[in-house]
Amino acid sequence: MIQAFHVYKQYDRESMALSDITLHVAKGDFCFLTGPSGAGKTTFLKLVFREELPSQGQILVGGRNITAIPQGQIPELRRSVGVVFQDFKLLKRKTILENVAFVPRILGVPAREQKRRAFASLRSVGLHHKMHAYPLQLSGGEQQRVAIARALINEPMLLLADEPTGNLDPEMAQEIMRLFLEVNARGTTVLVATHDRDMIQRMGKRVIALDRGRVVSG
Repeated sequence: MIQAFHVYKQYDRESMALSDITLHVAKGDFCFLTGPSGAGKTTFLKLVFREELPSQGQILVGGRNITAIPQGQIPELRRSVGVVFQDFKLLKRKTILENVAFVPRILGVPAREQKRRAFASLRSVGLHHKMHAYPLQLSGGEQQRVAIARALINEPMLLLADEPTGNLDPEMAQEIMRLFLEVNARGTTVLVATHDRDMIQRMGKRVIALDRGRVVSG
């Protein structure tokens, strides 16, 4: 699902965020990407999502070289990749349903279908009964579940999560991981960036460790 070949990312002459990254995440895998702050976890996810381009090397997602696709084809790539962030990135002045429906709306899906998909996605994370609430009326854990519903609305082949439990208490963090396991069981490849070693040990999944921009294990 993800193949990286000798990937480098340099922001300036003195800052090498990633150095000679070569790794493979198979279709249907559930993997953790770990390492200390500044190790390059977020940078790597941004490259996979094509938010940024590598300075050198190639990245394939689903067999497609995303470093070579034209700008106009990036939206098509992103329809097949869901992304969950630590800080939720919800639109505070829109309801939960509107937040989740935002993705199909910008893709030109008819309004009725937008709502149908958004409701189904909210139901999958157990929040359909709060579809008319606003983000600030929800707990942190509920907001993260909304963010997951938004990421899953297009039934992506790949789910990327960047420190998704960083702002949550341990009990809610376990609930979020349970949701990711359910998503993975339905066939979606899951890659979670985190520095939470306790959670990684509890999950017992494959771990790819980064340190100073290099793969040190995994």
